[in-house]
Amino acid sequence: MQSSEQTTTKAADTGPHAAPTATATADAAPARGDGASGEAEAKSKRTLSVSDAAVQAIRAQLAKRGTPEGAIRVGIRGGGCSGFSYVIEFEDKPPRSGDLVLEFAEPDKATVRVFCDKKSILYLGGSVLDWEKTLMFQGFKFKNPHEATRCGCGHSFTVA
Repeated sequence: MQSSEQTTTKAADTGPHAAPTATATADAAPARGDGASGEAEAKSKRTLSVSDAAVQAIRAQLAKRGTPEGAIRVGIRGGGCSGFSYVIEFEDKPPRSGDLVLEFAEPDKATVRVFCDKKSILYLGGSVLDWEKTLMFQGFKFKNPHEATRCGCGHSFTVA
């Protein structure tokens, strides 16, 4: 018999800098914010943070794709020039057993869901998923406390 170890974390937003309201089936708390406050909230080793900018970018990407009820799956894979590579992909299926599920709801907007498998959270726990837009780069970026080094392309890393 297979047991469900799915962790669900929900955050409700009532303003641009509102504190998240958590409902969780395990002891993981949601962490959402930007800048230093987002990094401070991401201290937990069993969850990751998603910045406000990243939540808005995810919502926009899912709407553009035509699947606002879908989700984004984040994780890591072995490979790349430094050992591990970050993975961010669309997910149309329900979460897998054991997945960390983060949900961000705002009034009159589609709920954003982020899934992370239990093996990846070992390396992503305490990280912040952010959306960065500069003259040279636009996209998601992980701020990962487990990174020891990052390759020149910025997509692969080694752990300490």
